[in-house]
Amino acid sequence: MSQAATELYDILSQNLEWNRARITCFVCMLMALFSVKTINLKAIATEFDSDAKMNSRYKRIQRFFRLFKIDFDVIAGLIFRWFGLSTGSHYLIIDRTNWKLGKKNINVLMLSVAYHGIAIPIFWKNLGRAGNSITAQRIELMNKFIDKFGTACISGPLGDREFIGKDWFNYLMENKIPFYIRIKENALVTNSRGKDVAVRQLFRGLKRGEIKILRKKRNIGNALLFLSATLDEAGKLKIIATDTDPINALKIFAVRQEIETLFGCLKTRGFRFEDTHVTHTDRIDRLLVLLAIGFCWAYKTGEWIHENLARIKLKSHGRREVSMFRYGLDFIRDTISKIERRYKDFEICLDQLRQPQKPSCLAGKEAVL
Repeated sequence: MSQAATELYDILSQNLEWNRARITCFVCMLMALFSVKTINLKAIATEFDSDAKMNSRYKRIQRFFRLFKIDFDVIAGLIFRWFGLSTGSHYLIIDRTNWKLGKKNINVLMLSVAYHGIAIPIFWKNLGRAGNSITAQRIELMNKFIDKFGTACISGPLGDREFIGKDWFNYLMENKIPFYIRIKENALVTNSRGKDVAVRQLFRGLKRGEIKILRKKRNIGNALLFLSATLDEAGKLKIIATDTDPINALKIFAVRQEIETLFGCLKTRGFRFEDTHVTHTDRIDRLLVLLAIGFCWAYKTGEWIHENLARIKLKSHGRREVSMFRYGLDFIRDTISKIERRYKDFEICLDQLRQPQKPSCLAGKEAVL
């Protein structure tokens, strides 16, 4: 391996209890991922740091994802440390990203932590079929998070209209986990007289941008919950169900959008996840380890460069010209392509994986309220 790959190997080997061959393969794939900017394994093989023939490199990469059993709890713990998430409480975002490759469905259920305008991937599961997740699959991811990090660090999960249901709501309430879930306009709830009506009837007459909060809990699927709603600029009714904080529910739920930004980084705006030809359920889960580590490295590097070297300029509408992720991605790619001349810059990139970030007050409730 090159000196750059060897230093990256040393950092990861301190956190991953894998054998030398596995970490070496992972490091070479990670470096190649930044060079080719696609998760397509044949493309990664072209930049894989090895003297072996192209076909041998490609087969080695395939074997990694086919045979290697990864402890996802270890990966989650590593990501938590990198972002200094061990203290404070955080909003969790649960959502899916899906597409079709031939007749196979890639359908990933992701549990992430809201962080500074983006979501950090923590646990995920490829469902291996089309369609919505079921309650048992959501509970499985939540239980993994709770077993690893506890409930004290959860400010509440945020989910769109798919993530509803009596058993799901009851699970969260039994575990004393507050939540903020958007519900469908035609969901049946009780009105002030105790009769079942479509929830949209409780918010008739709302004007665009107006907010209405029902102060008394209503029965939704045998769960007593508060409801808050607004009519957005597009004229769509957004209704949020919560068991704890109806006044701030809409503002908190807006954080859910951060996972869409994450999916964009993993897909078209970043590592082009859709380019993969891998379809096997377990292998997709392992492939996401490479994507998650790559995403975290790029984001942390972009954040450091923004704060210490060159701040990202703002456009006239107040948004940054480029995202933190893309800022870091481009910086790492450029240093790798000119590694001999820019080795000191590459050391800066490596430093983002060497030392955990200091806990941020913006990672949890303070980011919203």
